[in-house]
Amino acid sequence: MRETAKPDDTDRKIMNLLHTNARMPVAEIGRHISMTQPAVRERIQKLEEQGIITAYKAKFDPGKLDRGIQAFMLFKTVKCREFVRYCESSPEVAELYRISGEFNYMLKTRSESMESLAAFQDTMMIFGVSNTLMIMHVHAEDKSPF
Repeated sequence: MRETAKPDDTDRKIMNLLHTNARMPVAEIGRHISMTQPAVRERIQKLEEQGIITAYKAKFDPGKLDRGIQAFMLFKTVKCREFVRYCESSPEVAELYRISGEFNYMLKTRSESMESLAAFQDTMMIFGVSNTLMIMHVHAEDKSPF
């Protein structure tokens, strides 16, 4: 069983630095927060053991990967399991959320063109109805939660 404790201010500083750059060397983190390398390494290991740090990821520019057309789709379906399986296997779906309200899912999609987005929407019609909101500009994305 994992030990759980609430992160303190120092842990939050470490998490913010790792959120900004997951490849930041431990020595550099230590310089930023005035701690020794072994102390920082120990704190990071503890955050991992507690399940607070769950992954280290690379971030990609969708526009440079022919996925520059981004949209949110609100979706209403009664075929939930089939819809979720379809979304999990669709390269256009970047994120999928179960939500409350009139619609029961929200997707973040990435497509190479408006035509490919429309084609993707057409394939989903067998599951229900959607409302698409085009992302025109991203002001803040993947912000640190602390």
